[in-house]
Amino acid sequence: MLVLTRKLGESIRIGDTVIVKVVELDNRHVKLGIEAPKSISVNREEIYERIQKENKAASMPKDQSLQDMADALRKK
Repeated sequence: MLVLTRKLGESIRIGDTVIVKVVELDNRHVKLGIEAPKSISVNREEIYERIQKENKAASMPKDQSLQDMADALRKK
């Protein structure tokens, strides 16, 4: 993991298209502004994990008959 120190108003770049800027500081929190193309998803970690969990659940067969159909299609 790369750890950087930035002051209020300073930025870092990720590749050519993503900029992360420190926009506000207080005793316990840092507010970051993130500029990225719309094609790049930017989420808080807990939201990303929930999306991954929901995607995995949605891709799982709901019952054995669906699993049997998926297995049959894979064999063809």
